[in-house]
Amino acid sequence: MSQETEIIDLEAFSREGRPVPKEKKYRIKIDRDFYVVDNECMTGRELLVLAKKTPPEKYQLNLKLRGGKVEPISLDEQVCFTKPGIEKFMTLPLDQTEGQEQRRQFALLDEDIEFLKSLGLQWETLSESTGQWVVIYDYPVCPGYNVDRVTVAIKVEPGYPRTQLDMAYFLPALSRKDGKQIGATSIQQIDGKQFQRWSRHRTGQNPWREGVDNFGTHMSLVSYWFRQEFEKKPNAVPA
Repeated sequence: MSQETEIIDLEAFSREGRPVPKEKKYRIKIDRDFYVVDNECMTGRELLVLAKKTPPEKYQLNLKLRGGKVEPISLDEQVCFTKPGIEKFMTLPLDQTEGQEQRRQFALLDEDIEFLKSLGLQWETLSESTGQWVVIYDYPVCPGYNVDRVTVAIKVEPGYPRTQLDMAYFLPALSRKDGKQIGATSIQQIDGKQFQRWSRHRTGQNPWREGVDNFGTHMSLVSYWFRQEFEKKPNAVPA
């Protein structure tokens, strides 16, 4: 009697740092669903079809490796499951809004995509000479400023999520209605526009926590910075 082929759980093997053997069945994770496949290698197109993301041309496939690194996978690119460190695959719809394509120029972690979607706001990922940026539109600002909503840009440094998210950039430039100056600001060119940079940083008592902090926690900090400005220098006029 032939022995049943072993099923290898890629996510478990990756987390344990174990090498993945050849000529087995493989349990792979795409977004939040699991699939068992017989093939040792599959193309990006085949993986998208497997996950019922059709037509595959309307989706971007990303591969998440142990340690947090994310790699984009093209439709005709072949992925072999014996590659060290494969945790899971993530899909990203190439959305259309008001007849204009939202730019998705680099991949994000699925937890960050879930957070951005939860905002109910438009957002984009941009790659340019100044770095990689996540841009969020119409982000709410607390009372006391010249606007009640602003475009926010966050720079994604190489190595994220091991490398921290830091500072925030705003368009239009924020000012206080009471005329008091906002400290530690400068200008940064992003997407051909002049954004206002707020130099606000974590402290030794509140460092970046790898595995805990992400876009969700960073944007909570940004919202706190809006309020903190008036805690440091109380509002001189009614908000």
